[in-house]
Amino acid sequence: MDYSQKSLIIHEQLRGKIGVSSKMKIETMDDLSVAYTPGVAAPCLAIAGNRELAKKLTIKHNSVAVVTDGSAVLGLGNIGPEAAIPVMEGKALLFKQLADIDAWPVCLDTQDTDEIVETVRRIAPVFGGINLEDISAPRCFEVERRLQDLGIPVFHDDQHGTAIVLLAGLLNACRITGKQISDLRIVINGAGAAGIAITNILRDDGPGDKIIAKDIIVCDTQGAIHAGRTDLNSEKQELLRYTNFENRSGSIQEVMKGADVFIGVSKANLLTADHVRTMAKDSMIFALANPVPEIMPAEAKLGGAAIIGTGRSDFPNQVNNALAFPGIFRGALDAGARKITDEMKIAAARALAEMVKNPTPEHILPRVLDPAVSATVAKAVYKAAHDQA
Repeated sequence: MDYSQKSLIIHEQLRGKIGVSSKMKIETMDDLSVAYTPGVAAPCLAIAGNRELAKKLTIKHNSVAVVTDGSAVLGLGNIGPEAAIPVMEGKALLFKQLADIDAWPVCLDTQDTDEIVETVRRIAPVFGGINLEDISAPRCFEVERRLQDLGIPVFHDDQHGTAIVLLAGLLNACRITGKQISDLRIVINGAGAAGIAITNILRDDGPGDKIIAKDIIVCDTQGAIHAGRTDLNSEKQELLRYTNFENRSGSIQEVMKGADVFIGVSKANLLTADHVRTMAKDSMIFALANPVPEIMPAEAKLGGAAIIGTGRSDFPNQVNNALAFPGIFRGALDAGARKITDEMKIAAARALAEMVKNPTPEHILPRVLDPAVSATVAKAVYKAAHDQA
């Protein structure tokens, strides 16, 4: 099927994939008086006396804003807010179908960090959560960081959704190969939003059941990020506190020699089977560039990779954010969480991994449209939120 042509036809026919549906019918004057004036004054006054009641008396308890500035949309780049609408609509559709959350696209006509932060602050009262989406690095880090005091969950899915699903896949890949995360040599290509978030979740050293990868090298377009470089922004400099302790330098192809794991969140056709052959035995490849991965699965398998995952739905082991974000927000909203913590992210990853009872090289992650996924993740996030309360 030509998905591109089919998508254009469907979008033109529907003129948008989402809409508003009413929970209450207005058929009589009494109905009108309850839904609107004069009856509506009662909930208004109740909320005026206690703003927290908005979560009980309005859509705030179950609504999420999907906020973008259109600067890093899928693999399409900086295409602007209008062009981002179809993707954000799709996100809202998944929120509703997979977690029964009412979500709405908010595509901002600004790429100024201060303006984005201020705009989100001003619209936040009506929403129960904020899903930041497709905002380019490094601005996305600052936007998310500055909004953590809103009192509602703020979650940049390009960062953390990818990291959570990747971790779930890696946990099951380790079950198959018999390796431990703490023993792995991991090379990550891509130091943007997803690459940095993946690095952070792999070296989580918080309380409880810890996941600590001790040997990680992160690469960008100039090769390995190491202490001798003078072109690193603040986010990349921060990476050096807990990566590349041997201060190795060189291209991605050079530093991945002997590595157990390659994680790509970068660009298409970066590697060949010969590069995979230089890795350790039973290597694991997560080539997540979309729509064309860093290496195609057949090529990676030819090079000897034991486990191969991509971001595509037409290959096994799809690392898809839709496995994570609906359930994470469902659990956070139900728990009344004021933010999404590292413990909640780890709980979500473990729950996803445990859904696959008997992982195989072709099946390390649940299916995206499995109706049990969102509920399972939500339950784990809810529990983690209450354990921290």
